Amino acid sequence: MGEQQTKHSFRTAFAAVQAWYRFYQEKPELNASSILCRAAIQLYGDGHRSIEDIATILVGTYVGMVATRVNSVTSSSIH
Repeated sequence: MGEQQTKHSFRTAFAAVQAWYRFYQEKPELNASSILCRAAIQLYGDGHRSIEDIATILVGTYVGMVATRVNSVTSSSIH
């Protein structure tokens, strides 16, 4: 991935994670953000390019804050 595409993937992932927090009306937490960002970047790498698409998948996969806890869904199970 080139530098510009890397920046775009991180911006897109970050915006999708913010949308997840807004949807569930949760305050950001470090562990949850780490899990959600990894999943969002993986989704971007798999070809999902819009914030809306990635956020929708995150919302459906990680249902609330409890889904980001230990033993939660892994990014590989998204697919």
